[in-house]
Amino acid sequence: MAVENTTVTRDLRHMESITGNIYESISIVAKRANQIGVNVKEELNAKLSEFATSSDNLEEIFENREQIEISRHYERLPKPTLVAISEFQDGKVYFRNPAKEITTEK
Repeated sequence: MAVENTTVTRDLRHMESITGNIYESISIVAKRANQIGVNVKEELNAKLSEFATSSDNLEEIFENREQIEISRHYERLPKPTLVAISEFQDGKVYFRNPAKEITTEK
């Protein structure tokens, strides 16, 4: 399933049915979205660090076509929240609740 770049109405009952608790489902999606956001940010910073200059002069700002294209590519990517919701609904996110595991073991 492709990730939508636009606003989509979600069926919360489907998200709730995965874990049995809507708040737990949203918490899982939020944590996954944070992971995705951090990974994308690190990847973008690594690519843009190649263009970093050591000069501190604000007057010497160069427009690098390749740098602009990299930035545009990352701007067009779907938001981390949308990716996380899609992964969660497709069953691609591994999650566990240690509190539930302890109660079921007793």
